[in-house]
Order: sequence, then structure tokens, then C-alpha cells
Amino acid sequence: MHEWMSSQHVIWGMALVVALWAGWLDWRFRRIPNWLTVPAFGLGLLVNGILSGWKGVLGGLEGAGIGLGVLFLPVVLRGIGAGDWKLMGALGACLGPWPLVTVLFVSILIAGIMAVVEITRKRRVRKTLSNLGVLVRAFVTFGMGAKEALVTLDNPDALRLPFGVATAFAVVIVIFTKTTLSTF
Repeated sequence: MHEWMSSQHVIWGMALVVALWAGWLDWRFRRIPNWLTVPAFGLGLLVNGILSGWKGVLGGLEGAGIGLGVLFLPVVLRGIGAGDWKLMGALGACLGPWPLVTVLFVSILIAGIMAVVEITRKRRVRKTLSNLGVLVRAFVTFGMGAKEALVTLDNPDALRLPFGVATAFAVVIVIFTKTTLSTF
């Protein structure tokens, strides 16, 4: 491999292509299809295996496990879509555990910012705070009254945000930060 093209460049480049493609699809169609996430998962493991042997495959499986594990409950509770979940698994297979944790954290942060902007833009701050109060009370009382503020993808009144877009931005930000900090 050329001096300018390390294995990390290949891995981050692959993750960037997958994340940007998924982000565009999620923005445009509000779906991240299996035809993108499943091959990206396999390709991530394959490329890691070629570049680092079994250690790379294991790292890819660990990353995928973290991404799928952390987002499992939100998917089961219908707080996020399965495409978002599978995207994080595919990115974990590409990046491995620690880079995936960074991307996941930044993705959640960006999605939170997107949610605040959308709640404010749609003038739903009061309703959101009321729902948050119901959820906190339900948590404290072990679920009593939680149906009042059910926040799922099945709720037609719920705001829907494209988490794939947040993830695409997160990958770009992490790459930019990595390259900027490595030059110092």
C-alpha cells in the first residue's frame, strides 16, 4: 500500500461512504435499506480481515456488537428504526469498537441537537416538556401512567428525525477531528 494510504484510511473511507449513502437515503426516503447495511457489514468484516487478519475480524465483530447492543432497546421500544440500528452495526463492523463508540456518541449528540431544533421549529416545546415529565414520573413509579407520553415511531404525532443523517455528520466530524488533531 502507498505511504499515504494506510489501513486506517481505507477503513474510515469505507465507513464514510456507507454513512453518507445511508444519510442521504434516510434524508430522502426516511429509510436505510438492508441492501446497504447488510453488505456493508460483510464488507467491513472482510476488509478488516484482509488488513489485520483474525484480529481485524474480531475487532469488527466487537464494534458491530457494541453498535447493535447499545441501540437494541431503543429499537425494541420503537424509539428508532431498525435501519438505524443495522447502520450502526455495519459501521461497527467497519470501524471496530472504540471508533464506533466515538461515532455513536457524536451521532446521539447530533440527533439531540436536531431534536431540539425541530421541537422549537414546530413549536412543540411545551408538549415535549409535558411528555418528558410524564416519562420521568412513570420511571420513578415503575411505569405508572407511561401510556400518556408514549414516544414511539408508531405514534403519528411523534416527531421523526433521520438518525442516519446524524450518523453521517458524526462520521464526517470524527474524521475531520482525527485528521486535524493528528497534524498537531
